[in-house]
Amino acid sequence: MSYINSKTHPVFTDVSLFIVRLFVGFAMLSHGFPKLQMLLEGGDIKFFDFLGLGPQISLALTVFAEFVCSIFLILGLFTRIAVGFLMFTMFVAAFFVHGGDTFDKREISLLYLSIYLLIMAIGSGRISVDGMIEKRKRASEW
Repeated sequence: MSYINSKTHPVFTDVSLFIVRLFVGFAMLSHGFPKLQMLLEGGDIKFFDFLGLGPQISLALTVFAEFVCSIFLILGLFTRIAVGFLMFTMFVAAFFVHGGDTFDKREISLLYLSIYLLIMAIGSGRISVDGMIEKRKRASEW
């Protein structure tokens, strides 16, 4: 019995990364969109202020990560940079926002963090804008 590994089946790796990027990106968008609406509504914003910059700026930074960077992740554009912002946001959520909570409250942040860590290590794959840019760059070096 043999198993599939990324060395012998690069298409499997690329398709898997594409599916994971789409799923995780759209899933995080569902967390970021309500925060974007809260930010756009204005009014009195009550949000966790991790950096001491105020709740409105903290919310704006979280919207940038959870909404804008998720779109970059879905597209596979600036993937590692986008995932860096998402990792930081999930780290803050897991260890500061929910730091005193039970594991079940921190679990989703930790799951997102671990998936983002894998994407950071592996990259976006060939089925991505980053992959297309890399392909064009290699072709022009000929």
